[in-house]
Amino acid sequence: MNRILRLRRQAGVGIVTAIFLLVVLSALGVAMVGIYTSQQSSANLDLMGAQAYQAARAGLEWGIFQRKRNNSCVAMSTFPMPAGTSLSSFTVNVSCTTLGSGDLARFLIRSVSCNMPDANGNCVNVSKAESVSRTLEAEL
Repeated sequence: MNRILRLRRQAGVGIVTAIFLLVVLSALGVAMVGIYTSQQSSANLDLMGAQAYQAARAGLEWGIFQRKRNNSCVAMSTFPMPAGTSLSSFTVNVSCTTLGSGDLARFLIRSVSCNMPDANGNCVNVSKAESVSRTLEAEL
């Protein structure tokens, strides 16, 4: 009789343990999916940042070329990167500013690349999570 009473008291313990384990495992699964998603997003932004740097560098080299070879200092030039390349989603703004005058004149060349330009093709500060831009400058 004592044994029957003891079994009746313990009859619901297995289901409570099973539900607890299901809840804990579900929470771990949700946490792992969240970590995976944020890691993928971070890796994608890192790649886009490297591409933005390369696009800005190409624009800076173009601006230096224009100054050295063609002896021109254009106030502002905007152009998209070539289609069919890994940089095709970026637009580059290159500007040249004259500092000083006469024989001591220096030139500041600035290149800004971004993946989300405004309607005019200018790189502006965009506060979207997937927005990437890089700025490089050189003084000649």
